[in-house]
Amino acid sequence: MTEWQKSSFSGGADGNECVELALSNDTVLLRESDDPTRALPLTRGSLAALLGRIHADRT
Repeated sequence: MTEWQKSSFSGGADGNECVELALSNDTVLLRESDDPTRALPLTRGSLAALLGRIHADRT
């Protein structure tokens, strides 16, 4: 069973408006809670690059 971790930026509500991550072997799975059947598999490096790009675009 995959254990999903909700983003701390999603707030404390149990709604369907959050990003979740899970580890599966050497892969990080990324999904939106409003569509939990679809997950994007990423390497740790790819996830770091994605988060870096998001951060750069916000500043």
